[in-house]
Amino acid sequence: MLLITKKILLFCDPGIDDSLAIMYSILDPEIELVGIVTSYGNLTKDQVTANAAYLLDLAGRTDIPIIPGASMPVQEEQNLRIYPEIHGEKGIGPIKPPSNLRYKIYPFDMIRVIIEKYKNELIIVDTGRSTTLATVFNLYPEHIKMVHSIYVMGGAFFVPGNATALAEANFYGDPTSSNLVVKNAHNLTITPLNVTQHAVLSEEMVEFISKNMKNVYAFLMEPIFKYYYEFYKKSTPGIQGAPIHDLLTVMVVKNPSIVDYIHYDATVIESTEAKGMSFIDIRPTSKKGKTRIAVKLHYDAFIEEFKKVMLNG
Repeated sequence: MLLITKKILLFCDPGIDDSLAIMYSILDPEIELVGIVTSYGNLTKDQVTANAAYLLDLAGRTDIPIIPGASMPVQEEQNLRIYPEIHGEKGIGPIKPPSNLRYKIYPFDMIRVIIEKYKNELIIVDTGRSTTLATVFNLYPEHIKMVHSIYVMGGAFFVPGNATALAEANFYGDPTSSNLVVKNAHNLTITPLNVTQHAVLSEEMVEFISKNMKNVYAFLMEPIFKYYYEFYKKSTPGIQGAPIHDLLTVMVVKNPSIVDYIHYDATVIESTEAKGMSFIDIRPTSKKGKTRIAVKLHYDAFIEEFKKVMLNG
């Protein structure tokens, strides 16, 4: 039987949780990763690009194009903040990718080429700052209309943020670009902190998966998880694992029933003390919108899907 795959162009900033999203995408036979677009966020653009190349090299998938994107947000330069305390000096916890790794990078226009190739089959997933995706909207407005759908990890709707009390880190990092995307994207799904903060992997689960020698990434799992978990134990006392925000966003493409949704048009605040805050109008007289916003995670289904893919390797 012919296997129909979900063709994903992934915008990301690996980063531990982005790295796990890449691993999952490579290992899942029902996902075809057709390109990776890297940009600043968890670390610098150069470092996250090297991290993406390392993960592809480990899996023997150097055929997947790597396309460097934005190096800073569209606002003032001082808004650029990276997070080595969360993701490690090189972005993959204690792991240091080889400094002599040689890899090919593609020009930005490769994004247009990929869209033209796959058109309505293509799904864009953005798990980092949306600066680069917003640039695609501006440079290729007719091309972006060709894609099937867009998934964005970002925002926090009526729950606390993680970059500030009000804002989630991706939307906070470049609220102008995030706002452009949520206002203009068609067939848009947002996976905010409402669901991603509950997509927690436990220490026991990661140890179990690390023993699967069929998985080319098995040796990475335990060290990067432990590094990530140490941060969350300090920032979220009592948490029983580490939330893998970006992984859930990729999972939802293939398994939409893992989460429950509401449908509203979203806005991202671009200035003031509420910068990066996302909100929707839920007054009784307001109209429902077209954007699909995930609000509740079915945790058991999330874990079962993760195990299925990572244990098959």
